[in-house]
Amino acid sequence: MKIIAFYLPQFHPIPENNRWWGEGFTEWTNTRRAAPLFAGHYEPREPFGDNYYNLLDATAREWQAEIARAHGIHGFCYYHYWFAGQQLLEKPLNQVLQSGRPDFPFCLSWANEPWSRVWDGRRRDILVPQEYGGATDWRRHFEDVLPALKDPRYIRVGGRPVFIIYRPSNIPRYAAMLDLWRSLARDNGLEGLHLLHALNTFESQFLPGFDGTIDLEPLYTLAHLWRWRRNLRALLLRVTRRNARTPGRRFLDAIDYDRAWEAILHRPLRTGPGTSYLGAFVDWDNTPRRGNRSTILMGATPQKFEHYLARQLSRAENGAGSEFIFVNAWNEWAEGAYLEPDKRFGLQYLEAVRRASSRARAADLEVAEPPAVPRDRRAADPSTLRSGSA
Repeated sequence: MKIIAFYLPQFHPIPENNRWWGEGFTEWTNTRRAAPLFAGHYEPREPFGDNYYNLLDATAREWQAEIARAHGIHGFCYYHYWFAGQQLLEKPLNQVLQSGRPDFPFCLSWANEPWSRVWDGRRRDILVPQEYGGATDWRRHFEDVLPALKDPRYIRVGGRPVFIIYRPSNIPRYAAMLDLWRSLARDNGLEGLHLLHALNTFESQFLPGFDGTIDLEPLYTLAHLWRWRRNLRALLLRVTRRNARTPGRRFLDAIDYDRAWEAILHRPLRTGPGTSYLGAFVDWDNTPRRGNRSTILMGATPQKFEHYLARQLSRAENGAGSEFIFVNAWNEWAEGAYLEPDKRFGLQYLEAVRRASSRARAADLEVAEPPAVPRDRRAADPSTLRSGSA
């Protein structure tokens, strides 16, 4: 099994973010301003050694690849932002392509949503619209990513470069676009494309025309449970907010890390057309972006992550029969989903990846229990569940 970690490039200033969010804005801006919402809430998350890197620094990118490779990560999946000819956050990858460094596998995932203020809760405030156009626009987009697709480091399946689309159902004629891209790939000396789409909060079923799907966890499973609200109730914990002054805002519903992982591991594998690539996640807490409206998982430790990742790797290899598993994420610091070392755990999450890979074929994975940790939290009363409270 090859582990691919999603990679966020928003760790360098760009003119658009300076204009929208303030001079010098990067993802570190969100991370640094986070504050704990309740006793024991792990915020803010701080990188080990105060390593608030800038991804335009080649030494930062080399460091990332070095520690990722040393701990069993096969490659990065860079988020790609394309808006009818306008790119955002493209400079780190462009420098990787131009320099040939680091020598580390990668692929692309097109985050094809409008650029909005959703990260601070204002989804309807659109900053850059997402328009798809027709064949001319699709061709221009393909030509833009072609240098990456032809790079010898690019991740392939059967000789075909892997390309992921986050929300294909948003694209009015996505099947025609995929057909054109496959034709253009062959015209440019490639063996074709291995086109995948994410299963996530928005996409829940395989879409014809693709070669497979990727489970983007934990939100894919949590969204699936949310549709059957009584199932999600079993995952909730009730915690008391800090400095809560009004009765209606006194409590916060969080999600139990262990129960969320068990829901993932017990969800039936997708069958049918295309390859199913399973997902894993390190942790989840988007308080730096959403504040009191955040989704928080509680109880994560490197030891638990190792246990659950090993089981998911075993399922991927022996059940799904897929070559890759996609981990969320390498550096989503403002979502609490990162493998990079922090001040609390150092390299422990990366070391957990390396150990999980060696354990993945153990015969007792399905019955073994995760390491126990003391907990004084009680499960939420199902009657207290409120729409959107998670």
